[in-house]
Amino acid sequence: MRNALRVGGLAMGLLWLGMTCGMAQSGGTAAEARAMLEKAVAALKSSEWGALAKFMNPYGGFIDRDLHVFCYDTTDGHLTAHLDSRLLGTDIRTLRQKDGSPYGQRIFDANKPGTIVTVDYNSPREGSSDLVPTQAVITIVGREGCGVSYFK
Repeated sequence: MRNALRVGGLAMGLLWLGMTCGMAQSGGTAAEARAMLEKAVAALKSSEWGALAKFMNPYGGFIDRDLHVFCYDTTDGHLTAHLDSRLLGTDIRTLRQKDGSPYGQRIFDANKPGTIVTVDYNSPREGSSDLVPTQAVITIVGREGCGVSYFK
């Protein structure tokens, strides 16, 4: 009887371990980034100010693992929505990679109203200083340039 309980307990422990390891979430994909951008576009068209607030709210539906919406004012480049609130008001055109290349200027220049385009750059994952290939999926809605980046 004891052996049966031990075996049953071991089996349950292994099942739990397998389930928790299987539930570990990986980073977002290109398709998920594009879908989040399309959802952001719909929110912006419905209520620009309401959408910008939702983009920065952890419970607003626009933050998923390493995916989040960022926006900037297309007239002056200042960030109007970003997961890192310390960057709000920063001119996106001044953002640079560690090697000095101006990825923010590339995002600003590539973005066109009515289209969804991509910009490649390198950025570190949270908690790391190692640069990883990254792609921003971007578009313009009204006066807001918005995008969602994902690690390739």
